Amino acid sequence: MGVVDDLRRAREAFERREWVSAFRALSELEGDGAAGLRADDLMALATTAYLLGRRNDCVQALQRAYRAALDGGDERAGVRAAARLALVLALGGEGAVASGWVARAERLLERVDGDVVERGHVLVLLMFRLIGQGERVAALDVARQVAESGRRHGDGDLVALGLNAEGRLLTDLGEAGDGLRRMDEAMVGVVAGEVSPVVAGIVYCSMIEACTWIDDYGRVAEWTHALTVWCAEQPGLVAFTGQCAVHRGQLLRLHGAFASALDELELAVRRYAAQGGNPAVALALQERGDVLRILGEHRRAREAYEAAAAAGGADAPGRALLAVAEGRAAAAAGTVRRRLDEAHDKVSRVRVLPGAVEVLVGAGALEEAAPLADELGRLAVVFGSPALRGAAWFAGAQVALARGDAAGAATGARRAVAAWTTLGAAYDVARCRALLGRAYRDLGDEEAARAELVAARETFARLGTRPAERECARLLGEVPAPGGLSPREVEVLRLVAAGGSNADVAAELVLSEKTVARHLSNIFVKLGVTSRTAATAFAFEHDLL
Repeated sequence: MGVVDDLRRAREAFERREWVSAFRALSELEGDGAAGLRADDLMALATTAYLLGRRNDCVQALQRAYRAALDGGDERAGVRAAARLALVLALGGEGAVASGWVARAERLLERVDGDVVERGHVLVLLMFRLIGQGERVAALDVARQVAESGRRHGDGDLVALGLNAEGRLLTDLGEAGDGLRRMDEAMVGVVAGEVSPVVAGIVYCSMIEACTWIDDYGRVAEWTHALTVWCAEQPGLVAFTGQCAVHRGQLLRLHGAFASALDELELAVRRYAAQGGNPAVALALQERGDVLRILGEHRRAREAYEAAAAAGGADAPGRALLAVAEGRAAAAAGTVRRRLDEAHDKVSRVRVLPGAVEVLVGAGALEEAAPLADELGRLAVVFGSPALRGAAWFAGAQVALARGDAAGAATGARRAVAAWTTLGAAYDVARCRALLGRAYRDLGDEEAARAELVAARETFARLGTRPAERECARLLGEVPAPGGLSPREVEVLRLVAAGGSNADVAAELVLSEKTVARHLSNIFVKLGVTSRTAATAFAFEHDLL
């Protein structure tokens, strides 16, 4: 009776979502070898192991569940175990091993007759494979089949996974309204408790990730709060807490709480490590790099971007923006051109376009930047989020100002200020106001220009974003240039440090090459250097870029 009572208590702990107690009890019973754990008990053990971040234990329990099912002649249970194992392996980045278990699940299912729920679980694997291959239209059809299978069999996991995937795919294909409605519908089942804990966590994180990709910060905030509460209600939970911390970090960054954002992103990295690693760690590291870049901590930002790349993350616009800040505009332009060539769907484009426009404007490639700003504007209409509208107006204003269209730049910057203000995005509002100040100055309204620049500088100072604060102070004439350089000499040095030839500088500043050469000679004398390389090093050291 003791073993039977222990097994009953273990199952009750699992139903109460007391994952630590359930894991210990089931592990002890399974280790004793006397409990005769069924395949479903081993599946429960695997679930608790996964949620507690014990991925290897999860994989081993699923392997034993598969074997127990076959030994007991329960082919359907074997299919479920194999399908779940394939999903866990795929989520952990072990695609080849996962593929082997997919094949086992499919082969075993061939021996099962009729329309059984397990066919839906195998369809989930096909759906994810098609998504990974970029076959969005085919994947969309399978996602709908998965959801329908779930409805027929009353399986909340299948309904939620199918609806969530359908929503994300529709969003990728530019049907954002329908896509978000499908994802919201998937979340109804999650919140109502109709979904198993592992699938609930997957759908939570997928929903929030999809919203961050289209800058729908209203939904990001709402569902991140819900995910935080969901995680807190399950003591000992490790799985999904890393993603939750990343999303909290993204929201804190949006609102200018950069120190707190870094804390959350560091927590995310630690949680991923506790989970035995996760491909999503690259996102946490990229976000960390972005925050450090904004704060002016270039060395640490570079380290974060390099770590993200080592973890499998694609080159993000943030890394290119760091290169611009360090005076490597040509390299940065090459990076964003490559990323643009790789970004084919609408969601991928909106992730790259804002940074690409800024980089290309900084590199003087206005003929490339202008159509990209227009494209971003069109996509902002498609996705309808205030943040994308703000980014689009800001991008257009950057291009307009660089082209000498101060009036157009002022209009765009004002609209960008309004869009970002609705989100409480202090840093982005300040950037737009600084751009607006520059536009007003070019229009000859010095009083309005100073008002905008002062407001922007004060915000940057409060947020601790030193590079942006120094730039505003320079524009206001409040900080003398290092080395006694005149404002014009600073402009010349900045362009030279960015890799510009005398002819490039002359064209940018509308000067003769002879005048540029004279300015450069004076710069060398004032700085006590004899080469462009040494002058460039001075510019880096004194944040003149």
